[in-house]
Amino acid sequence: MRIDKFLKNSRIIKRRPIAKEACEQGRVFINGKQAKPGDEVEVGDIVEVDFGTKTMKVEILEIKDNVKKDEALELYKIIE
Repeated sequence: MRIDKFLKNSRIIKRRPIAKEACEQGRVFINGKQAKPGDEVEVGDIVEVDFGTKTMKVEILEIKDNVKKDEALELYKIIE
Protein backbone atom coordinates (compact mmCIF):
# COMPACT_ATOMS: atom_id res chain seq x y z
CA MET A 1 0.00 0.00 0.00
CA ARG A 2 1.19 3.54 -0.73
CA ILE A 3 2.44 5.49 2.30
CA ASP A 4 0.07 8.43 1.68
CA LYS A 5 -2.91 6.06 1.57
CA PHE A 6 -1.75 4.24 4.72
CA LEU A 7 -1.42 7.53 6.64
CA LYS A 8 -4.99 8.42 5.68
CA ASN A 9 -6.47 4.96 6.40
CA SER A 10 -4.75 4.77 9.79
CA ARG A 11 -6.03 8.29 10.65
CA ILE A 12 -2.48 9.48 11.44
CA ILE A 13 -3.12 12.24 8.89
CA LYS A 14 -6.75 13.17 8.21
CA ARG A 15 -6.75 13.56 4.41
CA ARG A 16 -4.74 11.97 1.61
CA PRO A 17 -3.73 15.24 -0.12
CA ILE A 18 -2.25 16.42 3.18
CA ALA A 19 -0.42 13.10 3.59
CA LYS A 20 0.93 13.45 0.03
CA GLU A 21 2.07 17.00 0.76
CA ALA A 22 3.83 15.90 3.98
CA CYS A 23 5.75 13.26 1.98
CA GLU A 24 6.72 15.78 -0.70
CA GLN A 25 8.00 18.20 1.97
CA GLY A 26 10.28 15.52 3.46
CA ARG A 27 8.38 15.10 6.74
CA VAL A 28 7.68 11.35 6.38
CA PHE A 29 10.28 8.58 6.75
CA ILE A 30 9.99 4.81 6.18
CA ASN A 31 12.65 2.78 8.01
CA GLY A 32 14.82 5.88 8.31
CA LYS A 33 14.64 6.85 4.62
CA GLN A 34 12.73 9.88 3.35
CA ALA A 35 9.44 8.74 1.78
CA LYS A 36 7.80 9.77 -1.47
CA PRO A 37 3.96 9.66 -1.66
CA GLY A 38 4.02 6.52 -3.84
CA ASP A 39 6.47 4.50 -1.73
CA GLU A 40 5.08 1.14 -0.64
CA VAL A 41 4.82 0.14 3.02
CA GLU A 42 4.59 -3.36 4.45
CA VAL A 43 3.80 -4.90 7.83
CA GLY A 44 6.75 -4.37 10.17
CA ASP A 45 7.92 -1.09 8.62
CA ILE A 46 8.75 1.80 10.95
CA VAL A 47 7.14 5.09 9.87
CA GLU A 48 8.13 8.50 11.25
CA VAL A 49 6.00 11.61 10.68
CA ASP A 50 7.20 15.10 11.67
CA PHE A 51 4.34 17.34 12.79
CA GLY A 52 6.38 20.51 13.21
CA THR A 53 6.93 20.50 16.97
CA LYS A 54 6.59 16.75 17.56
CA THR A 55 7.49 13.52 15.79
CA MET A 56 5.32 10.41 15.74
CA LYS A 57 7.07 7.06 15.25
CA VAL A 58 4.91 3.99 14.61
CA GLU A 59 5.32 0.37 13.58
CA ILE A 60 2.87 -0.97 10.99
CA LEU A 61 0.98 -3.98 12.35
CA GLU A 62 -1.64 -4.46 9.64
CA ILE A 63 -2.58 -3.06 6.24
CA LYS A 64 -6.23 -2.75 5.20
CA ASP A 65 -7.94 -0.84 2.40
CA ASN A 66 -11.23 -0.11 4.14
CA VAL A 67 -10.96 0.75 7.82
CA LYS A 68 -13.61 1.98 10.24
CA LYS A 69 -12.66 4.82 12.56
CA ASP A 70 -12.54 2.63 15.68
CA GLU A 71 -10.37 0.01 13.91
CA ALA A 72 -7.76 2.53 12.69
CA LEU A 73 -5.67 2.27 15.88
CA GLU A 74 -5.21 -1.47 15.27
CA LEU A 75 -3.16 -0.78 12.11
CA TYR A 76 -0.14 0.55 13.97
CA LYS A 77 1.69 0.63 17.32
CA ILE A 78 3.18 3.89 18.62
CA ILE A 79 6.90 3.50 19.40
CA GLU A 80 7.81 7.06 20.40
